[in-house]
Amino acid sequence: MPRSKARNDAARRWAEALAEWAVPREILDAAPQRPFVFNPKMFAAPTPGDEVSGSTGRAAEALPPGGSVLDVGCGGGAAAFALVPPAGELIGTDRQQDMLDLFLETARERAVPASVVCGPWLSVEAEVPLADVVVCHNVLYNVPDIAEFVTALNAHARRRVVIEITHHHPQTVRKPLWKHFWDLDRPSTPTAAMAAEAVRSAGFDVQIEDTAATKRDDGRSLAVEAAFWCRQLCLPEDRVDEVAEMLENTSFPRERATLWWDVSR
Repeated sequence: MPRSKARNDAARRWAEALAEWAVPREILDAAPQRPFVFNPKMFAAPTPGDEVSGSTGRAAEALPPGGSVLDVGCGGGAAAFALVPPAGELIGTDRQQDMLDLFLETARERAVPASVVCGPWLSVEAEVPLADVVVCHNVLYNVPDIAEFVTALNAHARRRVVIEITHHHPQTVRKPLWKHFWDLDRPSTPTAAMAAEAVRSAGFDVQIEDTAATKRDDGRSLAVEAAFWCRQLCLPEDRVDEVAEMLENTSFPRERATLWWDVSR
């Protein structure tokens, strides 16, 4: 198969699998709050020394002392601040300004030089400086055009790109909630393996490895999770207790996949 066709097929399969997760229009139209807005508390930076994962290790080994890290889809900076030290400068991008406010607040508290750019990655990447290492955690399942997205990540890294995602779409374990509240069957793809295939077909020598959950993953309160998922499920706030009851028996996936590659310049 010609390389260009293989590239198109892998990216197409990824985009088609993501499209199957679209929430029906009638459910979205009836939602009391706009879904897909994330609570910064769920993405706060870990306590120094707590965030130990394979993804963090792969990023750290490529950083020079005092090197720079670009965190794409940074949230409150969980991926970036786990790399201080050896990192001495952090750059964050995110679609939500409240996430970036938390990122900058944490940087001030920890006396780490930091800057941020607000907006979707492919809309703002031209405004973002290069960094020694680019990290991107828990973002790819929101990215239909994976080839363009990772190409822009690669263009901003001097040494290495490190991506972390769950092995399966993060809402896969929440399929019972969609069935319970909306009688809606949810798909099981895409997967991290499909992401690696699409990244590889885009021309990057990606490695994929397993990594375990971190303390931050285990420390999220049920109340925060329930409020978050009540909103994602397009439900009114008065059903949050019902959501919490179901979440007690539905654990978030602990295992992660680390996708990484070194940059050739």
